[in-house]
Amino acid sequence: MNVLECCRDLNIGHLVYASSSSVYGENGQLPFNENQNVDHPLSLYAATKKANELMAHSYSHLYGIPTTGIRFFTVYGPWGRPDMAPMIFAKAILSEQTIDVFNCGQMSRDFTYIDDIVNGVLGIIDKQATSNVNFDPLAPEPSSSKAPFRIFNIGKGTPTSLMSFIGVLEEFLGKKAKINMLPMQLGDVPATAADVSSIQLWSGFRPNIEIQKGVAKFAEWYLDYYGM
Repeated sequence: MNVLECCRDLNIGHLVYASSSSVYGENGQLPFNENQNVDHPLSLYAATKKANELMAHSYSHLYGIPTTGIRFFTVYGPWGRPDMAPMIFAKAILSEQTIDVFNCGQMSRDFTYIDDIVNGVLGIIDKQATSNVNFDPLAPEPSSSKAPFRIFNIGKGTPTSLMSFIGVLEEFLGKKAKINMLPMQLGDVPATAADVSSIQLWSGFRPNIEIQKGVAKFAEWYLDYYGM
């Protein structure tokens, strides 16, 4: 709300903000498309991201502020957040501690390397959100509006099983993981996969870093940064 008020006060030309693949919640139809219903979040975090999108739309409508929400899909790479799985896994593997793996490993994620994410964001920044001239209020699309409002997925578009990701990480760290299989945790989903056709048409976004290359670059950075 503070950001939106500042945009209104300072006449900002284009607000680009972070949403999340978490908004898809209980939706089980893969790949996730921006025009699918996202009214069933499974965590408070997901609900707040959905709320961001709704508030942005209201400001686009009321004040004509172009807003673009980006639903990020499992970003990984150098300088990653320490509370995210790749960082937690790398630390545990190298220190020979146990990794908790939920749903007994039956999970998959659309792991997206940070360089692809950055290129996607830069492309969005350079192309201001506009109104959808074909918007039909009798059959409204959630990803666009009569207002200058857009929502896009940014992901690799090719999900990887969690166990495969751990296996590749083991390979490039040179150690095997100790794994503790657990049931599914509350607020989590078994799989994510991004339909990136909309952002490709909009800005020419093309992710090109495969999981092997991305994990190799992440592992190289991790070992160097922590002096291992």
